Amino acid sequence: MPGVTEVGHIMALLESAGATLAPASADAASVVVTSVTHDSRQVEAGTLFACLVGDRADGHDFAVGAVQAGATALLVERELVESDLAGVPQIVVDSTRRRLGPVSALVAGQPADSMTTVGVTGTNGKTTICSMLATIFEANAWATGVIGTLHGPRTTPEAPELQATLARFVSEGDQAAVLEVSSHALALHRVDGTHFNAVVFTNLGHDHLDLHGTPEEYFRAKALLFQSDFAPLALINEDDTHGRLLIDVIASSDDDITVIPFSTSHLDEVRVTATSIDYRWRGQDVSVAIGGDFNVSNSLAALETAVALGVEPAVAASALRRLPTVPGRFESVEASNGTPTPFSVVVDYAHTPDGVTEVLAAARAVVADDAAVIVVLGCGGDRDHAKRPAMGAAAAAGADRVIITSDNPRTEDPMSIINDINEGVEGHYRDRVTSQPDRRLAIGEALDVARPGDIVVIAGKGHEQTQDLGGNVVAFDDRAVARSFLDTESMDLS
Repeated sequence: MPGVTEVGHIMALLESAGATLAPASADAASVVVTSVTHDSRQVEAGTLFACLVGDRADGHDFAVGAVQAGATALLVERELVESDLAGVPQIVVDSTRRRLGPVSALVAGQPADSMTTVGVTGTNGKTTICSMLATIFEANAWATGVIGTLHGPRTTPEAPELQATLARFVSEGDQAAVLEVSSHALALHRVDGTHFNAVVFTNLGHDHLDLHGTPEEYFRAKALLFQSDFAPLALINEDDTHGRLLIDVIASSDDDITVIPFSTSHLDEVRVTATSIDYRWRGQDVSVAIGGDFNVSNSLAALETAVALGVEPAVAASALRRLPTVPGRFESVEASNGTPTPFSVVVDYAHTPDGVTEVLAAARAVVADDAAVIVVLGCGGDRDHAKRPAMGAAAAAGADRVIITSDNPRTEDPMSIINDINEGVEGHYRDRVTSQPDRRLAIGEALDVARPGDIVVIAGKGHEQTQDLGGNVVAFDDRAVARSFLDTESMDLS
């Protein structure tokens, strides 16, 4: 349990990694650690302070302050000799980042081992699958905690926060936990030391090359999760090219993780609208109140994972009929009073080229041949520049009208980002593309030009409720903005 870990226990965990203890004494080994953090501002009495070495700061420089704040031990990459640290146990390791996950899990009491724990990774679909799994597990009488994009500033928190959250789930009586596992988390070892009952792969597209450098490295980061050190069971989408590659990679290795592929080609009677999906699976009628072709695959991933972990198919299928709205994931927006509009409006978190392609294909599939698909999108500032032209290309190829606008420009000039996106638009598509840097006005423009039967897709921000404008974070929710226009009595909806 948390709170009873001694420095000696941590040393035993790290013995095979060549850790050393300074001072090397019985007194140092018997010091009790009650929590772990890498943030000196979060130190309290009994904390093990991990000196992470980052691009902009070195945690070793904050060690003295951490001890003064109550830290009783340090995790370091080099022994610190400051007089203020005399007698404070220092666990010296090859990489504090690499060792922080297992240490955090140990101090937290290995909470993942006390629950049915699932990790979901991939470029798109993680949030939706986790929401669906939580709904299914709850229907199976497993109280479930969720960690992901909807629950904090990071998709996957740093190891100390992650393990503390899992420990909280256990203390609150949860029997299951579902986690979105980002490529950042895998590359930066945030989930190291976490043991899952199953891991899930959704798909792989263009994203996060600002961290990984190449698509190959991005794939390798995602593939790290699919080892028996993390889980005995892997559910993999074989409809995705990289899913099939991952299956082959595992088959050619000597790892004994069990792979269960899933494919929508095995489903019958598939029907998709802007607000629902229906199909036949394992003798069950599945009906989910969320639209889009890609959500057929997402729901299948959740269903197959649940069954693999012991949930009856009938329970799983019935649960998805009661799925709550997944915020910002092909979420339908209507006027506040429920008055129907003659066109559809959906908000989606699609923020990658593949995500935009998928969401526009899904939108196209649910409108008549003579109806238009209209999309509003932008790209985040201070992030992967390489995907911007590809986003523009995907939008122009998939929609009849494209309004390029701001996402979260952060410290970049919004028009510079918009110009980057426009560079991907091929010449014969340029007449369908316009630019409006004010996102509110862009959404209003899209709704103003929509005609009966059309569908408006507002892409990129999804569930987010703020917009970062040069460091000035303001309230902004695509759904609320769209609804405000739909509520305007003077709006022409004819």
